[in-house]
Amino acid sequence: EVCKLESVPLDFGDYHPLKPITVTESKTKKMNRKGSTSSTSSSSSSSMMDPLSSVLDGTDPLSLFAAAADPVTTTAAMDSTRKKRDKDDSSAVGSDFEPWSSKRGDILARYTTTEKLSINLYMGSEKGKTTTTGSAVSEKVRTRLEELDDLEEGSQKELLNLTQQDYMNRIEELNQSLKDAWSSDQKVKALKIVIQCSKLLSDTTVIQFYPSKFVLITDILDTFGKLVYERILSMCVENRVSLPDNFSPESVNDTAKETCLNWFFKIASIRELIPRLYPCQVRLSEGISECLPRLTSMIRGIGDPLVAVYARAYLCRVGMEVAPQLKESLNKNFFDFLLTFKQIHGDTVQNQLVVQCVEIPLYLTLYSPAIDWILQCIAYRAPEVLLTEMMERCKKLGNNALLLNSVMSAFRAEFIAARSMDFIGMIKECDESGFPKHLLFRSLGLNLALADPPESDRLQILNEAWKVITKLKNPQDYINCAEVWVEYTCRHFTKREVNTVLADVIKHMTPDRAFEDAYPQLQSIIQKVITYIHDFSLLFSVEKFLPFLDMFQKENVRVEVCKCIMESFIKHQQESTKDPVILNALLHICKTMHDSVNALTLEDEKRMLAALINGFIKMVSFGRDFEQQLSFYVEARSMFCNLEPVLVQLIHSVNQLAMETRKVMRGNHSRKTAAFVRACVAFCFITIPSLNSIFTRLNLYLHSGQVALANQCLSQADAFFKAAVSLVPEVPKMISVDGKMRPSDAFLLEFLCNFFSTLLVVPDHPEQGVLFLVRGLLNVIQDYTWEDNSDDKVRIYTNVLHLLSAMAQEAYIYRVDKVDSNDSLYGGDSKFLAEINKLCETVIAQILDHLKTLGKEEVYPGFFPVVLYEIWTLLCTLVEGLGHKGVMFWGDVVCYLFHCHQHYSKDCGKRAVLKADNSFSCGNC
Repeated sequence: EVCKLESVPLDFGDYHPLKPITVTESKTKKMNRKGSTSSTSSSSSSSMMDPLSSVLDGTDPLSLFAAAADPVTTTAAMDSTRKKRDKDDSSAVGSDFEPWSSKRGDILARYTTTEKLSINLYMGSEKGKTTTTGSAVSEKVRTRLEELDDLEEGSQKELLNLTQQDYMNRIEELNQSLKDAWSSDQKVKALKIVIQCSKLLSDTTVIQFYPSKFVLITDILDTFGKLVYERILSMCVENRVSLPDNFSPESVNDTAKETCLNWFFKIASIRELIPRLYPCQVRLSEGISECLPRLTSMIRGIGDPLVAVYARAYLCRVGMEVAPQLKESLNKNFFDFLLTFKQIHGDTVQNQLVVQCVEIPLYLTLYSPAIDWILQCIAYRAPEVLLTEMMERCKKLGNNALLLNSVMSAFRAEFIAARSMDFIGMIKECDESGFPKHLLFRSLGLNLALADPPESDRLQILNEAWKVITKLKNPQDYINCAEVWVEYTCRHFTKREVNTVLADVIKHMTPDRAFEDAYPQLQSIIQKVITYIHDFSLLFSVEKFLPFLDMFQKENVRVEVCKCIMESFIKHQQESTKDPVILNALLHICKTMHDSVNALTLEDEKRMLAALINGFIKMVSFGRDFEQQLSFYVEARSMFCNLEPVLVQLIHSVNQLAMETRKVMRGNHSRKTAAFVRACVAFCFITIPSLNSIFTRLNLYLHSGQVALANQCLSQADAFFKAAVSLVPEVPKMISVDGKMRPSDAFLLEFLCNFFSTLLVVPDHPEQGVLFLVRGLLNVIQDYTWEDNSDDKVRIYTNVLHLLSAMAQEAYIYRVDKVDSNDSLYGGDSKFLAEINKLCETVIAQILDHLKTLGKEEVYPGFFPVVLYEIWTLLCTLVEGLGHKGVMFWGDVVCYLFHCHQHYSKDCGKRAVLKADNSFSCGNC
């Protein structure tokens, strides 16, 4: 059957470079320009005119009125108008339309070559680049005509043996040269660069690189189109008023119209078809319905089918920008392509492929970006009936696989899914020699991942597709297709079908370690499986899931997969679990993550891994089987010893386990539970020294000691508190907090205050003496090196005095259930109170010594009011707490405080006043 191209009626309008123009005699007054004078012109009627001949009379439409308006005002108005037009253009199609820019990177990455490339570069002469101020217009015109002749005389340089990167760099140089020529008012040179770049699109010497070449060259054409449009738009600004939104051609002044037509006439004078076609970017709405069909028909003159289809793609791209509502022009491009499609199998193309050693399947893939784009434009918001028409046309061409693949990629997934069985029938009848069937099934699978087919067809669809997929011998072809259909299987079927698919993937990818080249696809499969299966007991009961994980033998890839699984578990696991299948599998996965940590691992990565492992540990619960729970924690400690946050979490979990045991027993431990609690305490005591952070150890010693005390493990509690006391001297002056070095005084003060609160209820050991822990802590505080100008030492001693005052009470303000504190053990014994008074005397002496240091003139006096207030409050508290026994010790303190008060008030210039709330107040402080 001979494909005939139907003729298209063309209306050339009033202007065409090849049409005779009848010009009536007229007189036109020219505007004054630099280097020109007012003149009149006349011409005889019925003469053939050269569109470029108007330059001979001294007028230059490219620079006309360039200086007529204020450049600042013109630029501002042009930018405002351009923004409005850009907004209108962007609103022509919705956000659901995938723009060409999103496809650009994929095309450049996919269509590459290692062969050598060549390029013709324009070598413009230096003449004409600059013009002196006094140059005559005729001289300028002559220079431009010579520049135009240069291109015809072969003033070009051919660069051979370029690599792909060199070629791309040269194209970028051309793009920059275009911008430079335009900015320096060398419009003819800019046009010549565009013509030269357009000619490159007719070169298919390295045919597998052509799609990428098309992307690079059309970027230059886009730049040229924007420059021309902005220039013409700038001429439309009159009296500092820009064009309104959605302006019509009638709103454009004659100067802009003349310049626009001049540009079209220049382009129309190009002899070659491709350089004449590509720069024809139509911008105005009037006449667009006639221009697009005419340009569509012009493409019929391109003999190479690959070059022609990309020219159609570019025309559709421009058509979607300026007139997306004109669907007929888009359809016409595609139908014309179908009528010429048999050229692909003609002798000319086949001989070209033989010369370049390119197989027909590879050659057909070069068409995909262009056809996909054309069909995307056609299918955008198209009715479902159009898909039916496209399917019928594909059938008439013998179910060509290339076209069928593009149709499935372009139309809405809902339309494709509803006709899944029809497409499978068409795929079966395709000739596999040109375009592989597995690519068609992959495209169908992508649609079924987005939309559901009829329920009655789902199993049959999977069977038909997998029959083809499982027969693929090439591992890469197989995994690319299987990856897509795994999602369909997980979405619509049970674990039985999922297990079958995973088993088949393992079967195909294990020989010759083919999985090493398919890690991205295998990762995608895992991601799809855990996306649709949230029940991890069901997931790990899939027989082939864990063997599937074993294929990830590259460490960084394996760790990423494990992280993905753990994130899904933490996100979707709603209840605690003790399922041994889940625990064993996740312990193995967490162990894999833990073992990847080394000296080069970043802190952020460590924190992320620790957070995932901690999330898993928190989700494990054996209920009332506390011994099994402790055994799990012991096993976890041995597996995750390199991640400090995990060890901290385990210590907290074990402490919580001990308190849960106490809660169950209501504080009355049996022999068995008492032994179990001591085992929990031993776990913590052994684990804490392995931590690096000193404040983490201090707080955990304190916390674990409190847990031991609550469970009546007095000797173990004493051991924790002694360890904490012995650790205080090791506290450094500076510690790292969130990556920054901070003074440690504030953290130490906070810890010691909490420690003092606990020591109130800790009973004395019968063999250690009265208040042995308090005495030991005071010795450590005294030996610790404090800053001379800091009041932290005074603050700590005042808190010690608060503690001693509370210890002197007959009944403590709080206590631990079933633990006898010192108020019960000593019962207000006078010897005990005497020891407290001695300690108070020692602490007061330390406070006075430090106050003397703070009272020196060279020490900043701003600390003194704070210390004075604390001491005075403490004085009132102690006198009330110790009664008459403590009054005798405070005479010297009061005198010294009064002396310091007088000294401080003298420095301030005013006397301080003792207020009713027992605090000092100074007029200046």
